[in-house]
Order: sequence, then C-alpha cells, then structure tokens
Amino acid sequence: MNEHFLDDSIVHHTWDNSIPPRLTIQPGDTVIMDCRDASNGHMHPDRTLEEMLAPRQIKGHALTGPIFIEGAEPGDSIAVEILDFKHKGWGWTRCTPESGLLPGEFETLITHWDLKDGYTDFKPGIRIPLEPFCGCMGVVLAEPGAFVTTPPRSAGGNMDIRHLVAGSTLFLPVYAPGALFSAGDCHAAQGDGEVCINGIEAPMQVTLRFHLRKGRTIPGPQFITPSPLTKTDSKGYFATTGIEPDLMDATK
Repeated sequence: MNEHFLDDSIVHHTWDNSIPPRLTIQPGDTVIMDCRDASNGHMHPDRTLEEMLAPRQIKGHALTGPIFIEGAEPGDSIAVEILDFKHKGWGWTRCTPESGLLPGEFETLITHWDLKDGYTDFKPGIRIPLEPFCGCMGVVLAEPGAFVTTPPRSAGGNMDIRHLVAGSTLFLPVYAPGALFSAGDCHAAQGDGEVCINGIEAPMQVTLRFHLRKGRTIPGPQFITPSPLTKTDSKGYFATTGIEPDLMDATK
C-alpha cells in the first residue's frame, strides 16, 4: 500500500479517455490530491468585484487526474474511500439575477467565506458548519471523445452529492482500462443542491484510497456514508414546502 501526491499544476476540463494518466497506482494505494476551485482560480479573495465579474472563457470544471488503477478493466468497479479534506482558508459563492432556481430574486453578489476549523460565519449570529466534499468525482466513459463536465453520468462526474464527506465510500463502474479517475469542484458546504448554481466553492487537498472490485459491475455510482448523514442532522430540520402542479414551479 503506497501513498502518492498529485498536485494541481495540470488540470483537464472534459471527461476523455484519450487523456493520458498523470498517475498510475495499485489497488489499495492512497492518493493525496490538490484540487482547484470551480472557477479554476478566477475567483480569489484578493480580486476586485469587477475583476471577478469580468467575462471569461468557460472551460468547465478543473479536474485533477486522471489516475490509472492497475488491473481495472471494463466490467469491474472501483471503491473510492474518502479519507480527508483540507481547505485552504477561503471560499466563494456567487449569485446572479439570471441563473439558478430563483431568477430575478437577487442582485449580482459574491460572498467571500473565511473558512475556519470546522465552520464559517455568514454574518453575526449565523454560523455554517463545514462539511467538505468533491462536487465532481468520476471515471471516463467507454465512448471516445471529449464529454463536458456539467451533467452527472453513470460514470459519476458532477454529482454534487453533499453526503460524500470524509468517511464515505464511493463506488463507480469501470468503462475503460485503468478507470482513469479524476476529481475536483470541491465545496466546503452545500445544501441539497445548488439553488444559485454554487455551494461554498473552495480549493482543497483531498485524500482518497482506491480499491478494485474485480468482476463486480454496477450500473452507476453508489455510495456508503456514515450515519447520521451529516453532523447537523441530529438537530432536525425546519422546512418549507412548495406545492404546484409543475415540479420546477414548486421548487421555485
């Protein structure tokens, strides 16, 4: 069982089985990997609001990888133990009037988050517990070509499952030799979805351990997560409901 380090000096922005692996590992190995934030470094606490709102070319999520797992073949699956997350002290959330589930409800704004040990403050009296996870975790598809990172697929990808915190294990089917796993788009915290298209986006260092499940195929991502689902669950919830014939209208 070996430990490896993979920096974020080189990233990719599509799922493509022709991208050569940056790292080759054995089943049982652990990888500590740096992941850029969802803006690929465009957002930063030192930038002015005008700089952060300036038009830019959108490339998709910046993914660290791919990681080639020896012995993984189509028809197998891999188990990814999620061991640890280390944030880098800051994160951001952006709202714009034209995007998300509540268009027209907010002016354009960017919130900078000062990430502390286990929490961040939204405003005096409102403290948000940090529950970091990778928004994007996946392997390549069998089909050739470059696939955008926006939708989740049977191979994983931009799933935004907030329960994939440290202590969880993600299972993914293998569609290409080596699986070619990548990850990115880390969130320091998020609700059940991204109403404004963002969680608390943040660069992070992620520690994962990889296992090969030979001959154990699965139809899509599955996961095991500690119980309770999150450290905030024990206090219960305050919930509002939306009732409309149309699901999207109800959500809004």
